[in-house]
Amino acid sequence: MKRAQKKKVISKFSKHEKDTGSPEVQVAILTERIQEVQDHLTVHPKDNHSRRGLLMMVGKRRKLLNYMRLNDKDSYEGLITKLKLRK
Repeated sequence: MKRAQKKKVISKFSKHEKDTGSPEVQVAILTERIQEVQDHLTVHPKDNHSRRGLLMMVGKRRKLLNYMRLNDKDSYEGLITKLKLRK
């Protein structure tokens, strides 16, 4: 993920100007990276090292989403609809 692309995602999902670490921003960044690795794996289906990284990122995103679901239900549901993720 390029720096400009990451800044764009951060600005779209941040709560305030200097917000880079909130769960919403982390989930959005992980979603972008997951999409990139998925595209890579469609071209290179035997790349098992990248597949492992993909599974680790998906697990981390799942944990963050579970945290949000338990602690801030409204922002969780808003983020799910913005990112077009299923529950």
